[in-house]
Amino acid sequence: MGPFVDLTAADGFTFPAYVAEPAGKPKGAIVVVQEIFGVNAHIRAVADGYAAQGYLAVAPATFHRVQPGVELGYTEADMKTGFGYKTAVEALPAPGVLQDLQAAVDYAARAGKVGIVGYCWGGLLTWRAAEKLTGLAAAVPYYGGGMTAGDEPARKPRVPVLAHFGDQDHWIPLDSVDAFKAAQPGVEVHVYAANHGFNCDHRAAYNQPAAALALQRTLAFFARHVG
Repeated sequence: MGPFVDLTAADGFTFPAYVAEPAGKPKGAIVVVQEIFGVNAHIRAVADGYAAQGYLAVAPATFHRVQPGVELGYTEADMKTGFGYKTAVEALPAPGVLQDLQAAVDYAARAGKVGIVGYCWGGLLTWRAAEKLTGLAAAVPYYGGGMTAGDEPARKPRVPVLAHFGDQDHWIPLDSVDAFKAAQPGVEVHVYAANHGFNCDHRAAYNQPAAALALQRTLAFFARHVG
C-alpha cells in the first residue's frame, strides 16, 4: 500500500494520485489508469503489483475534475454511477483529463522511462495517451472501451502499443477488434477467450488464465521498452 500524493496539471488543477513505490531502486515507472470505478481497491492492488515488479506505479484519479473521492465497487448501480462520471469527464473541453495523465507521467519520470497501462475506460485513455502525451516509452490498453470505434482506430501512436481484448466482450465487438488490427498493423494485439474486465478479480468477468497471460505479456513488453 502506498500513499496518495497531490499532482498539478498544466492548467493548475490539482488532483490526487495513488503512488506505490518498489522495494529497491525503480527500473522505471508505470502510470496505471483506472476503470470507471475510481482509484478503488482493485486499481490500487494493480499499482501495488507493478511496484512489486520493481516499477514506481502512479494511479491518477481521473474522475477528480467532475467528482472527487470516487471509489466504487462493481454492482449495476456502481456501473451506472461510474458511467455518468466518465461521460462528464469525456465532455470536458480538450485536453480535459489528458493533462492530468501528462502530470502523472511527468511525476513518474523521476524513476526513469515511463509506461502507461489502462483498463476499460482507462484503456481508451491509454490509447489516446500513446498519441497525445510526451515522455512515454510504451502503452498497454486493456479492453479499451471505444478505442475500436469511430475515429479512434485512426490515431497515430508515438510509442509502442500492446493491446488486450476479450472475444466475449459485448462492449467491444470482435469485428471492431479485427478492423482495429487492420488499421493499426504496428500495434501488438492479443485476443483472449474472455469477457470485458477479465483482468479484474473483483468482477464476475475475472478470468485467471487470461489475466495471467496478459500480465505476462505486459511485463515482457514493459521490460523491453521501459526497463
